[in-house]
Amino acid sequence: MRATTALGCVSVSDTFTVVQAGPASIAADTSGYTVSNAFAQDQTIIVTVQGYGTYHYQLDDGPILDNGGIFTDVPPGIHTVTVYDMEGDGADHCDSITIGGIQTIDYPRFFTPNGDGINDTWKITGLDDSAKIYIFDRYGKLVKQIAPNGLGWDGTFNGQPLPSTDYWFSVEYNELNSTSVITKEFRAHFSLKR
Repeated sequence: MRATTALGCVSVSDTFTVVQAGPASIAADTSGYTVSNAFAQDQTIIVTVQGYGTYHYQLDDGPILDNGGIFTDVPPGIHTVTVYDMEGDGADHCDSITIGGIQTIDYPRFFTPNGDGINDTWKITGLDDSAKIYIFDRYGKLVKQIAPNGLGWDGTFNGQPLPSTDYWFSVEYNELNSTSVITKEFRAHFSLKR
């Protein structure tokens, strides 16, 4: 509404909605993140939150970044992202939220089961307990099925050391995107070196 006073001043009145900044939240029916490029060297975590604050993001114990929630070249493993509201001063900051259990998935390209304590077993990192991992020799014979969170494969078949060569594997795993769980399969090979 616009009005002019007797002195020629113009007053304007309008209705405004004031929204206070607040902590970030994860949208209903989403995980709050997506991970792309499983088994690749350049895996990316994208965090998606909602709210009215100015948010900065921290991957694990790294620096707090104004990166829009995008982390590239993330190493394999289980990660945590903390989302901070940067509005306000000191005590006026809203609480942070933490999104844990974010998995990036990869496997070693070789292993050396020689008992020196370095690369003695082969295993895939970043999988949850529902994954199924199968290892085959070059002829397609099943050599071993291993648990995703177990000790890994020690390069033996029925207790006997297998030769140095390439071995193939397949893994069935669940990939969590922002709204659902998708079952995927990945196949590749790695080398056993003695």
